[in-house]
Amino acid sequence: MTRCELPDLAVIDGQMINIATNEQAVSTIIDRAEDGRGFRFFTLNLDHLVKRRNDRAFRAAYSDAEFVSADGAPVVILARRQGARLERTTGADLVLPVCQEAARRQVPIALFGSSEDVLGKCRAELQRRFPGIAIVHVEAPPFGFDPTSSEAHAAASRIAASGARVVFVALGAPKQELFADEMARHFPQLGFICIGAALDFIVGAQVRAPAFFQRTGLEWLWRLGSNPRRMAYRYLLCLLVLVSLVFTRTHVKPRELGT
Repeated sequence: MTRCELPDLAVIDGQMINIATNEQAVSTIIDRAEDGRGFRFFTLNLDHLVKRRNDRAFRAAYSDAEFVSADGAPVVILARRQGARLERTTGADLVLPVCQEAARRQVPIALFGSSEDVLGKCRAELQRRFPGIAIVHVEAPPFGFDPTSSEAHAAASRIAASGARVVFVALGAPKQELFADEMARHFPQLGFICIGAALDFIVGAQVRAPAFFQRTGLEWLWRLGSNPRRMAYRYLLCLLVLVSLVFTRTHVKPRELGT
């Protein structure tokens, strides 16, 4: 599988971003899926930047991704400092519009990750919202799932055999990116979109930050207040990376979309 022809819009800490808007993401995903050309779609945020610095396999998976969007206000701001004209495009915001377009154009999809209960409810909810959508495979891997194991390859084989073309991977980072990267090499007809807790949000198994926090770039603050014990250290590491990037002079001259 070769890298996509889309130009890089920005490079943040060595990682390219080449998706400018949610609308571009949806059209690109469905166009590729219709053509049977697989892909890996990752959404870059500060936590991922921390993991890229400390995890060689995760960094390599990101380097291989065909599509990367800016997920999180700090990444958007860092990209705009380089002259990139883009907006925040998250995994959580991709699921519904991709499903809507997949239903319209009859592109079959698979749901992988989360839990059996969430997947069952999510499948029913997506079928209710988008009549005619082809959800051809749903699977929740067991606790302790290894994203590059023989069991993971068997799961990807089942997904491929179902006829799916777009696979929503809801395992959380870094497992979902490692799974997508590994399986894209063996199943080049599959498009993997890493979406974190997006399926849980759809059915209310987890609660996403209110719209105000999302619009103002303060979603992190809402998460910190909701679960300070779990999130405090993570956000401290994110803050340290952000500070280092803000005060690092970049000489990257990103290309604008379509040039």
